[in-house]
Amino acid sequence: MLSKGHEVVIAGENRAAGVLKVAFPGIAILPLQGYRISYSKKRSGFMIRIIWQIPKILRAIRRERRWLQELLRSAHFDLVISDNRYGLYAEEVRSVILTHQLQVISGMGKSVDNILRKLHYRLLGRFAACWVVDYPGDDSLGGVLSHPGKLPGNALYIGWLSQFSGQATVAGETQGQILVLISGPEPTRSLFESCLLKQASVLPQYHFTVAAGAPAGRAPGGLPPHIRYHPYLGTSDLEDAIARSELVICRSGYSTLMDLAVLQKKALLVPTPGQTEQEYLGKWLHQNRVCLTVSQERLNLERDIPAALAFPGFSKTKADGMDFGKAIDDAVAEV
Repeated sequence: MLSKGHEVVIAGENRAAGVLKVAFPGIAILPLQGYRISYSKKRSGFMIRIIWQIPKILRAIRRERRWLQELLRSAHFDLVISDNRYGLYAEEVRSVILTHQLQVISGMGKSVDNILRKLHYRLLGRFAACWVVDYPGDDSLGGVLSHPGKLPGNALYIGWLSQFSGQATVAGETQGQILVLISGPEPTRSLFESCLLKQASVLPQYHFTVAAGAPAGRAPGGLPPHIRYHPYLGTSDLEDAIARSELVICRSGYSTLMDLAVLQKKALLVPTPGQTEQEYLGKWLHQNRVCLTVSQERLNLERDIPAALAFPGFSKTKADGMDFGKAIDDAVAEV
C-alpha cells in the first residue's frame, strides 16, 4: 500500500505494536486494545477457556466498534482493513476484513462447527468485503478452513500475504542449519521455547538459530555455542535466516506457513496445544506430504529433525501479492 502512494495508519497494542514500530518506523501507530484472550497451558483446557471468554470477546468487539466511531469523528479514512478484528467496520467508510479462516473448527464435532460458522458469517457480513487470504482450488494452503462448502456472500480470495519478498539469496552451506521460530501467546510460548532449547542443547551436530520474536526480550544464560539466540529479528534479517536454514522448526500458524511457502522451505511443525486451527493446518500439511507435524508433548528433535528433512517441504511460489494489490486498487476505486 505504501508503494502505491497511500497514506497508512496502523492500530494495535503491546507486542504486536512493538513489532510494527520496528518494521514501519515512519508510520503512525494508534493504540487499540486487543481481545486479550488468556490461554490454557494444557491442550485439554484450551477450548473450554476460549468458550468461557466469549462474553469478553463480544465486549471487545463492541469496544473496538466504538473506538472506530470516535476516531472517524476526528479523522478521515477512505478504507479500513481489519485483520480478524470484528468490530472495525463503519457504514460511512468502506470496511474490509482479512481472514484465512471461514470454517471454524471447534474440536466438538461438525454440528457445533456448522453453528459456529453461521455465527461467524454473521460477523463477516457486517463488512463490505471479506478478503480470504488464500488461493482457490489446488493452490489452497488453508484446506477446509478457507474453503468450506459454502462461502459468505462478500468473500473474495486475494492470495497469500507474506512479509518477505522471496528474493533472499543463500551464501554458504545450509546443511545442518536449523532455524527455530518462537511465537504465540503466553504461557504456551515460553513453554515451547523452554522445550526446544532444552532439547537443542544436547544436539551439537546441528547449528541452531533461535528467533524469539520478542523485541524487548533477552537471551537466556548458559546456552551452548551451537545455539545462537536472537530476541528479535527484523523482516530482512529473518528472511535471510530462513533462507540460510536447512529446516525451520515453528508453530503451524497461518502467517508463518505463508512465509515458508514463499521461501520454499522444509519445516517441522509443532502446533500450539489445543489450538484447533493450528492442529488442523499441521495435520493437513502432514497428510499432503508437505511437512512433518509433531505434537509438542511428543516432540523429540533427535528423532524428528531427520524425519522432517525427508519431507519435500513447500514448493509453490504463487504468492506474488498481485491479487492483494488488485483488491486494494479496486477497493480504493470504489470509494
